[in-house]
Amino acid sequence: MIKETLKFYNDFPSEGIVFVDIIPLLQSKQVFNELIKELSERTSAPNIIAPEARGFLFAAPLLASKPGVENIIPIRKKGKLPFAEGDLCDVEIMKEYGADHLYYRLSDIAASKLSDDGKIHLTIIDDVLATGGTAEGIAKSITERKIMVDGIEREVVIDEFIFVVELDFLNGAERLNQIAPVKSIVHL
Repeated sequence: MIKETLKFYNDFPSEGIVFVDIIPLLQSKQVFNELIKELSERTSAPNIIAPEARGFLFAAPLLASKPGVENIIPIRKKGKLPFAEGDLCDVEIMKEYGADHLYYRLSDIAASKLSDDGKIHLTIIDDVLATGGTAEGIAKSITERKIMVDGIEREVVIDEFIFVVELDFLNGAERLNQIAPVKSIVHL
């Protein structure tokens, strides 16, 4: 039912791109509930990375409904996150349309629930996996950092990448599987 609900637009946002519209998934309570159930079954980490803007749409219901999910770490575009000096991190990402920048706060990661191994385990959730540039850039930036929690330096681990839709022909999963498993709901 999820796959059949998607819409497609040719040449958007630029010529040669087929845009996968996930908004119809939000317009049916039945389909959205099914989607959140599917996401919940794939999520194992207590902390979720949610890239702007569509990642928020899927992370928030998991925070509200899935036992064990305790924290959402927003990844935002420039000028969208208020921050204290030294807290904001810039991630340059390569998208299929070119370079872009996203931002996150170290304090949001430090607020994460620690796992039994003393590490910060994360799931990255987003709507569409194309080339994997956004997810890879975020994962590499975050895992290269040691985060201070209660005066102790903590390692950050990506447990999995979860996508509503994966565009298989762009091979983004091959790129991301080198970091953590990719768990997509719909394959196109």
